[in-house]
Amino acid sequence: MNQKHNVTVPGLGITFSTGTYASLANGAVNVNVGETNVFVTACVAQTMRPGQDFFPLTVDYRDKYAAAGRFPGGYFKREGRPSEKEILTSRLCDRPCRPLFPEGFLNEVQIIGQLMSADQLNDSDIPMVNGASAALAISDIPWNGPIAAVRVGLIDGAFVANPNLDQMQSSSLDLIYVGNEKDMLMIEGSADQLPEEEFIKALEFGHQSIQPIIAAIKELVKLAGKPKATFALVGATPEARAIIERVVPTERIVTAIFGHEKAVRSANVKKLKEEAKAALVAELGADKFTDVDLNVVFEDLQYKAYRQNVLAKGVRADGRGEKALRPLNASVGVLPRVHGSATFQRGDTQNIAITTLGPTKEAQEMDGLTGGATSKSFILHYNFPPFSVGETGRFTGPGRREIGHGALAERSLVPVLPPEDVFPYSIRVVSEIMASNGSTSMASICGGCLALMDAGVPIIAPVAGISCGLMTEANADGSIKKWVTITDILGEEDHFGDMDFKVAGTTKGITGFQLDLKINGLPFEIAKAAIMQCREARIEILKVMLGSLPAPRKDLSKYAPRIQTIQIDPEKIGLLIGPGGKTIRRITETTGAQIDIAEDDSGKVFIYSNNADAMNRAVQEIDALCGGGSQIEIGKIYTGRVTGTKEFGAFVECLPGKEGLVHISELADFRVRRTEDVVKVGDSITVKCVGIDERSGKVRLSRKAAMKELEEQKQAAGGEAAPAAPAPEAPAAQ
Repeated sequence: MNQKHNVTVPGLGITFSTGTYASLANGAVNVNVGETNVFVTACVAQTMRPGQDFFPLTVDYRDKYAAAGRFPGGYFKREGRPSEKEILTSRLCDRPCRPLFPEGFLNEVQIIGQLMSADQLNDSDIPMVNGASAALAISDIPWNGPIAAVRVGLIDGAFVANPNLDQMQSSSLDLIYVGNEKDMLMIEGSADQLPEEEFIKALEFGHQSIQPIIAAIKELVKLAGKPKATFALVGATPEARAIIERVVPTERIVTAIFGHEKAVRSANVKKLKEEAKAALVAELGADKFTDVDLNVVFEDLQYKAYRQNVLAKGVRADGRGEKALRPLNASVGVLPRVHGSATFQRGDTQNIAITTLGPTKEAQEMDGLTGGATSKSFILHYNFPPFSVGETGRFTGPGRREIGHGALAERSLVPVLPPEDVFPYSIRVVSEIMASNGSTSMASICGGCLALMDAGVPIIAPVAGISCGLMTEANADGSIKKWVTITDILGEEDHFGDMDFKVAGTTKGITGFQLDLKINGLPFEIAKAAIMQCREARIEILKVMLGSLPAPRKDLSKYAPRIQTIQIDPEKIGLLIGPGGKTIRRITETTGAQIDIAEDDSGKVFIYSNNADAMNRAVQEIDALCGGGSQIEIGKIYTGRVTGTKEFGAFVECLPGKEGLVHISELADFRVRRTEDVVKVGDSITVKCVGIDERSGKVRLSRKAAMKELEEQKQAAGGEAAPAAPAPEAPAAQ
């Protein structure tokens, strides 16, 4: 997409271009990395909705199947609702851009990114963030940028900026770093138990790596930037603010908030708000102010109140000190029948996590257009119902927030999962948030880890997560004058504070992380303090978790499927599958076991069942089909399928392609007049081989003899005899 203005980032292979396409948008930029191409636009609404008191920023990233030379799936053959990858990329872009808009600027802004070309080697998420920064920077939309993003990998002991998807396969770190010229703005990603000291070095490397990108965007602004437009900023009228601050001074807000539980805090503030509104009506009249005046001032009052005592005395709303955790509680095995379960509670925040184990074929298929993994065998789903915050609301599918929180918890647990060749299961963890007052994603990690251990998943090490917040006092020029980092933030401390820095890991190192800011940048001094503070809290949480369950259970739940791995000749994989999958489907249906074949063509076959008889029958069938015993043997009992009936008896297939005749006199221990009175074509019956003709090789079978022998086994065992193994589906004639 050649355009009028082009700027290239030296060393990183990134090119920004603008000036030809989407000329009516406030800003439009094309970003190329290799042959991956992302087109990003930024637009602003010229008016606001009446009564609006929030900033409606929307970021939408979309994959286009044509970019990879593919047709979309589905009946309509066009792109539909966004995938998880598209939603996560949209959130990745939204979070660092949002805090840089001017306070009081509430005109709607929409950023749209579209994947126009995909080379299957370079991911599109980093170009999307950089494209949004460039589009906003060259537009007339007021915004305190530019910013830049880079992915940092750790490959063979060295940090690598923007590694491609092939290189990331061998990386022990996946860090997405977003910052400006001075400070970091947002980070997220995962690591393989990376020590904190190495993690800090990775952040410093990321900060240096983004500087050429920022310089390139500034060069693009010189070439094609528009003068910034002036928009009316929303705020309370001076008259309304004066009345509210006189009636409800900060001291009254502090008294209403500090030393109380969440529900009491909310009720106290609500009463003060009603009192302020009554004063506004009495002094100004109902038509001289709006709810916007009331909401804006009360936001400011609570903002000051929540920060005042923390900065001055180190005391927080619930009475804790800067580094204190809320009361912790953890327990496992809280639900019957499920494969693994746990509950984790930290203060008011509470979740129940449930683990389900399944065969490898239950792995989630990934339909990404920019390469990478095609499936994943570990899934963590996060659910946040309205009752968790004591509210009513729509109870539908997961929104962007739920998907983002689930992804953070998922990638934090992946580094400690056992390899599939050691534990060949697909694993699903569901985190049900029962109550929320801050950091439910971190509670999901703690509860999810315990649920995995309760299910008997042999994890490498336990993982816990915690969030660190920040309160700052600014100088006149906007620089930070004073700051305090606080551990285990409340929901209100997240809302009225400056930072939400989530870090998960083991005692050895970090496995997952995410940083969101409400200020224009985070100095490294504060980031280092928060990282170490999170480590201290993580160790304390792990002690409580391990107090409920010190190690993964040695045995799986009796309700979880057992697994047996057998090895077959790789050349017989096709024989086991059969034409159109008929053979393996037949074995699955007749035995009740689930069967998966390793995708690496090694010949490994995984058999899943929580029924020992079903497991044994499936093993026998696979061994008979793919092992050495592929002939019907005299004296053995088989469960086979009736392939044909005649006046003189029925033909039964005992092994694939191997059948024999059950004479009409051998069908039952009574006189049978017609073969069809006992069996029909397609029926599954148990028979015993009573003879094989030496000349012709014809096999003589007896249902009567099989029934007699099974009855004798039952009597001898004092119970039911194990049924004979059914015959596998015969392969079609080649």
